[in-house]
Amino acid sequence: MTRLRDPVNGCPWDVAQSFASIAPYTIEEAYEVADAIARGDMNDLRDELGDLLLQVVFHSRIAEDFGHFAFDDVAAAICDKLVRRHPHVFGDGSAGPGWEELKAQERKESASADGSALAGVALALPALLRAEKLQKRAARTGFDWPDTGGVTAKIEEEIAEVAAAETQEERHEEIGDLLFAVVNLARHLNVDAEVALRDANAKFERRFRAMEARSDQEGKAFPALSLDAQEELWQAVKRAE
Repeated sequence: MTRLRDPVNGCPWDVAQSFASIAPYTIEEAYEVADAIARGDMNDLRDELGDLLLQVVFHSRIAEDFGHFAFDDVAAAICDKLVRRHPHVFGDGSAGPGWEELKAQERKESASADGSALAGVALALPALLRAEKLQKRAARTGFDWPDTGGVTAKIEEEIAEVAAAETQEERHEEIGDLLFAVVNLARHLNVDAEVALRDANAKFERRFRAMEARSDQEGKAFPALSLDAQEELWQAVKRAE
């Protein structure tokens, strides 16, 4: 990467990159790692972890070019953090504060912290995951429903507000509130909303493709079928599963 970033003999594309320009690639590579894990493909996982590691090296090299830090500093920092957050392993062996308590203390001591319990929840996280993290942080302060009854009632309230919305701006806001409330219910039921939606996407794709295949086998174009015929295929595919 040092050679690739060399202003004279390096690669023009690599030299031109910045933190912001390669950040989307970093996110993409992390998703590809998760995809390889979900598929159980160890060859792909090896390759994707290499691609993700390259992103860490790339960011570190850019930082070093501007005199901020180097790759060794990144590695040292995470080692220090792991030691600090595992006093029961690297310390005297006695049980100390838990992981979350230590993280909270670090946030308070961080120069970039703003004092809020919500500080440090990354803006770039997928929306469902970020909603869950925000809710967990708020819950640690006591701001939470005591049981799922209140959450379910909130969802019903939000559905009614979506139906009552009269403008696109209002519908946009109310749909957002509804999604946030559904994530809250998932959290209370110990369901990972991001993973649950990912699985629902996979299920829909699997069933839709099966409907298309059945339609093709019958010599019919799926888009040309009536909605009732498409629904019959959908129910047949569900029964077959």
